[in-house]
Amino acid sequence: MSGLLNLRLRQIRWEAEGICSYEFVPAAGRALPAFTAGAHVDLHLPEQRIRSYSLLNDPAETHRYVVAVQRDEQGRGGSEWMHTALRVGQRLQASPPVNDFALADSDAPAVLIAGGIGITPILSMLKQLDRQGRRWSLHYAARSAESAAFVDELKTLASAANPLQLSLSGSGAERLDIAGIVGQAPPESHLYCCGPARMIDAFLAAGAALPAQRVHVERFAAGNEAATAGGFEVVLQRSGQRVPVLAGQTILDALLDRNVSVQYACSSGVCGTCRTRVVDGTPDHRDDYLADDEKAANDCIMVCCSGSKSATLVLDL
Repeated sequence: MSGLLNLRLRQIRWEAEGICSYEFVPAAGRALPAFTAGAHVDLHLPEQRIRSYSLLNDPAETHRYVVAVQRDEQGRGGSEWMHTALRVGQRLQASPPVNDFALADSDAPAVLIAGGIGITPILSMLKQLDRQGRRWSLHYAARSAESAAFVDELKTLASAANPLQLSLSGSGAERLDIAGIVGQAPPESHLYCCGPARMIDAFLAAGAALPAQRVHVERFAAGNEAATAGGFEVVLQRSGQRVPVLAGQTILDALLDRNVSVQYACSSGVCGTCRTRVVDGTPDHRDDYLADDEKAANDCIMVCCSGSKSATLVLDL
C-alpha cells in the first residue's frame, strides 16, 4: 500500500499496570512526517489488523513516534499482540499522522481532562503547551496509582501556574468533578477531554452551554451500539456488486466476508479510517466521528458501525 511509513521499533517501556509505550523510528533513518499534538497513527499489524494509537511525544520531535498501548485481553487482538509478540527491532508500517483532536490556535488557557489511557494525546498537548509557554491545567483520573501512566512526567511538567490534579480511585481520592471543572474554567478557555465514554458524556453534558468550538473530545471507544440489525443490501458503485448485510453483521463485516477491500482501524466509529462516500440511500449513523451537520448531509458513512435506513445503500466502492 502506497503512502505508508516504514518504522522500526527502537524501545519498549513499561509505564503502568497493563500499559507499555513503544518508540518507533524511521526504518530508513529519514525524518518522519511532522505531526501536531493530539494526532494519531494507524499501525498495520499482522493478519491485516490496523489499529489507531495517539502519539504522546512532543510534536517538535521529528525523529520518532511514541505511542502507548493498554493491554485488553478481551479486545480484538491488537493490544494483546503488541504486548506479547512485538519485539525491539521489528518493523511495522504506519499511516502518516492524522489529527482529529488538535489544540486550538489560541492563547487562552487550556483545561485538559484525561481518564486512563486517554492521557496519551493529552500528554503530547501538554508538551506543546509547555514549550510554547501557554497556560494549562490538567485533571487526570485513573483506577489506581498502579494504573496511572506517566505520572512522574506529568508532575515534572506541572507548576503553580499549570496545576495537575490527580484522582486515583483506588487510593481513596475523590473522583473528578467534571461539571465543577468545566464550570470553573477560565473565561475563553478551551477544554479538552479524552477518556472512557462515561467521562466524555459527562464532559459534553457539562459543556453543553459553551460554544462548540471551545469543547474538544477524543473517543477511544464508541458511545453508541453498532448497527447490526441487517436486512438491507449494499451496492458497490464501481463494480455493481451487491452485498447483502445480514442480521448480526455490520456493513464492514459483510464487505470483508465478500473479500471487498476496505480501509478500517478502530471498528467502533471513532477514528474515521473507514469513512466511505454514500452515492444513494440513507445511512443509519452510529459513529462518534462525524459532526451533526455531516450526519445530516448523509453523503458519507462509517461502514464499521453504521447501517442503513433504506433497503439499498449505494457506496463509492
